[in-house]
Amino acid sequence: MTTIGFLSVAPVTEGSMAGEVAKAVAALDDFEVSYETTPMGTTIEADSVDELFAAAQAAHEAVDGDRVSTFLKIDDKRARDQRADEKVDAVEDALGREARRDR
Repeated sequence: MTTIGFLSVAPVTEGSMAGEVAKAVAALDDFEVSYETTPMGTTIEADSVDELFAAAQAAHEAVDGDRVSTFLKIDDKRARDQRADEKVDAVEDALGREARRDR
């Protein structure tokens, strides 16, 4: 069964966080998860909640700093298997177009 999570990990610091965020994203490569990074966080798909937690913990621990802020939102749909892209497809079907708008 697929568990979907939205993860945001960032050091509390002034200036660019890109280097530290890159460390968090790279830490996900050590796990059997799929992920897509966006400007506000990373969507992760795992086979179980335990695997999702382990990957999120590794991402959190990969970031250096005196203070690190981590947000994890979990969608653990237990009735049936559904991937993240299928959820987006359902919204686009209801919308009648792509759910993205470029300026």
